[in-house]
Amino acid sequence: MPELHELKDSTEVARAVADFASAALSARVARSGMASLAVSGGRTPTRFFEELSTRDLPWDKIAVTLVDERWVRETSDRSNARLVRQHLLKNKAAAAKFVPLANDAPTPEDGLFAVNEALEDMAWPLACAILGMGDDGHTASFFPNGDHLQEALDPEAPLGLIPMRAPDAGEPRITLTLPVLLAADALALHIEGEAKKPVLEKALGEGPAVDMPIRAVLRAKPALDIFWCP
Repeated sequence: MPELHELKDSTEVARAVADFASAALSARVARSGMASLAVSGGRTPTRFFEELSTRDLPWDKIAVTLVDERWVRETSDRSNARLVRQHLLKNKAAAAKFVPLANDAPTPEDGLFAVNEALEDMAWPLACAILGMGDDGHTASFFPNGDHLQEALDPEAPLGLIPMRAPDAGEPRITLTLPVLLAADALALHIEGEAKKPVLEKALGEGPAVDMPIRAVLRAKPALDIFWCP
């Protein structure tokens, strides 16, 4: 079963997830000289970003990217890259290298090659990846009814990065694939709110992964660290 860390509130969760990420990043830098972190967007990780930005880490040896991104300009308030720049890449973390997943190309397909080239400069596999989860059981941009969901969830997926469109995704998206996330030294799920608890319980039950894509992660990583607060 997953390791469920139940915390009192979002402040405690932010500290716990920052501890988790800091330990993984420090260990990788000590071992290999460089480390990479992939984070999720949305409202949930904001306090975690703020907390992590103050940690005493070798940030000049750390590269940050996103687990997934909406294909929008960074001027959009829907941009995960904008969120990361505002809340994580400051204080001590201002020294980190940031590799966004979107660019000025008109579609994810048009911009995919350039994003892949930029990602090649990061240290792989990831030292740490922090996932989120939607009320529909999606994680990263693994959405139910996503046009490339099967490819993204394929344990043998030949691509590390893939475009995704889905009815509930809003904009076209781009996402790291499941094998890339599972290869991380440390992988965690960060969720908050009472409404997420029954979603998680349902995901831990029977049913196809395509209906609740977080199941693909939970089943491939049964000892996944999950951080939650009401």
